[in-house]
Amino acid sequence: MREFGMLKWLWLSLLAIVLDQLSKLAIADTMQLHESIPLLPFFNLTYVHNLGAAFSFLSEAGGWQRWFFAALALVISVILSVWLARLQKHETLLAVALALVLGGAVGNLIDRLAYGYVIDFLDVYYQEWHWPAFNIADSAITLGVALMLLESFGFGKSSNAE
Repeated sequence: MREFGMLKWLWLSLLAIVLDQLSKLAIADTMQLHESIPLLPFFNLTYVHNLGAAFSFLSEAGGWQRWFFAALALVISVILSVWLARLQKHETLLAVALALVLGGAVGNLIDRLAYGYVIDFLDVYYQEWHWPAFNIADSAITLGVALMLLESFGFGKSSNAE
């Protein structure tokens, strides 16, 4: 029987999901839609609904995108889970990266299925230019992809790993 040792990193996926969902519930329960609370000279909490994907891609598509992005997230989550299960013990950085991306994908999937949109609230800006609002799930995905890139360039690999 095959060992699924790297699935031990699913705790990180679960942590990302829990932090994401709790933060979104806190925002939705305490703020009005489109309300913005300045916290730093470059950062606000701004409650918005994202009907699309990253950077509100396809947000005006008419509703079909909800199910498209939900199905895509589900397929990606299955692929990431299988990939994670098949990793070797020495592939720790890649396991962490995949677990973060998986947690973020599931966090946003929960929103799409429950509400039909993703709750975003982290608003980074410079003067009048605002980065598109994002959430904890998006942050987990971004960090996971960054770690995957680092791993692809050899970071986190021991010299004796094959």
